[in-house]
Amino acid sequence: METVVSGIRSTGNLHLGNYYGAIQNFIKMQHEYNCYFFIADLHSLTTHPTPGDLHGNVKQVLVEYLAAGIDPEQATIYIQSDVPEVAELYLYLNMNAYLGELERATSFKDKVRANPDNVNAGLLTYPVLMAADIIIHKATKVPVGKDQEQHLEMARTFGNRFNRLYNTEYFPEPYAFNYSSQLVKIPGLDGKGKMGKSEGEANAVYLSDSPETIRKKVLKAVTDAGPTVENQQKPQEIQNLFDLMKVVSTADTYEYFDGLYNKMQIRYGDFKKQLAEDMIIATAPIRDKINDIANDEAYLRQVARYGAAKARESASRTIKEVREIIGFRNF
Repeated sequence: METVVSGIRSTGNLHLGNYYGAIQNFIKMQHEYNCYFFIADLHSLTTHPTPGDLHGNVKQVLVEYLAAGIDPEQATIYIQSDVPEVAELYLYLNMNAYLGELERATSFKDKVRANPDNVNAGLLTYPVLMAADIIIHKATKVPVGKDQEQHLEMARTFGNRFNRLYNTEYFPEPYAFNYSSQLVKIPGLDGKGKMGKSEGEANAVYLSDSPETIRKKVLKAVTDAGPTVENQQKPQEIQNLFDLMKVVSTADTYEYFDGLYNKMQIRYGDFKKQLAEDMIIATAPIRDKINDIANDEAYLRQVARYGAAKARESASRTIKEVREIIGFRNF
């Protein structure tokens, strides 16, 4: 089976965008590919979390991965820092990553603009660590969004550069992988772009949100004064809410409110109440499992240790061979 690698930063709860945009596909993939799904706690250090926040966020993502349906018997779920071989490969790749190419990375320039007081070396070499995450398992398929495609291209660059430098064909080239025939983009509640953690708490509906929290968030979602002509094109903030309804509601419900909009009869209060209730129903099974798994420390410990052992088996084999290729020898 081909190897798939994907990671998620441990910077908070998973939301509907994570679930419908990625995790649903992970659940299907785990039965057809050799999957490694990791929690990227090393990556999160660029934002300097407190020790308590770091551990709590890792636990939350692990709990929610499991609650959403990722099976530790089918896929390898592990915490990035539990596999020190990743950091070692990161070091080797850094020796052949050049300042100019790292400074030109779009994500680095965006981070510098957004956080001018925290331009650390980890941000600069973020693509190198991401490359190490991928090629340490010799992955050929990486589920990534548009915003990560440049990082994936850089991962190919670093792997190919290693191959050329040491006259080998050791690392295969990883490519973007979309398991589904149709990409699912989950918009946020702020009326702008996609749902995301960085846009603030009110923009995202989290898998662990209580029914009351979901209702409050959705009722505060951005709307306008309503349509002024029949069958008019929906503005972005309204289209976003309809796109969300298309994902969590029945087709009949969507068509009912779409018809009201087209006839200029829609009442946004009713529309948002229905959307919130459908979100509550859609997330209920996961929310119940989150609460159960979060309280089972023994099970979480077992999953983390099992995943670390499986990931290290693959990673240590790669590091052993990489060290030999580079020329490290024991006396």
